Amino acid sequence: MNTNAPTSLKRIAIGSDHAGFDLKSHLVTVLEALGYRVEDYGTHSSEAIDYPQICASVARAVRDARADVGIVLGGSGQGEQIAANKVRGIRAALCNDLWLAEMARSHNDANVLSMGGRVVSPDLAEQIVKKFLETPFEGGRHARRVGQLGEIEAEESARNES
Repeated sequence: MNTNAPTSLKRIAIGSDHAGFDLKSHLVTVLEALGYRVEDYGTHSSEAIDYPQICASVARAVRDARADVGIVLGGSGQGEQIAANKVRGIRAALCNDLWLAEMARSHNDANVLSMGGRVVSPDLAEQIVKKFLETPFEGGRHARRVGQLGEIEAEESARNES
């Protein structure tokens, strides 16, 4: 990435487990150099740690509008995506290539990016993050579908409360 913060998405919440720690550290440095405000929710070392609460914290920052988007990182990114998606209103997408990052934003209005530190190189991760941040949501028929996802989420939440 070699452009200044290219989008209106300026505040980024980021978190990882131990397997994503090195990639997270790299991305924090790159994003800050580009002018993004990055809030790091941990972990802060490569010592083994469980990821669910870290990913939930990132997702809650997005839900509560303390961040515009979130990034969660682990070994594969799969568990991190699942954990972030447990937070109501979050649409976390596992994107270990550029096409998935573009589709996650343009078709699904994803608000949390998940990647695997054991899957993507730092250079590819930079490209994926850039694609995710620069791709606008297309709206239209996709907005209808995203709305339907929200309706399902609300129905399930109501079922769980009764």
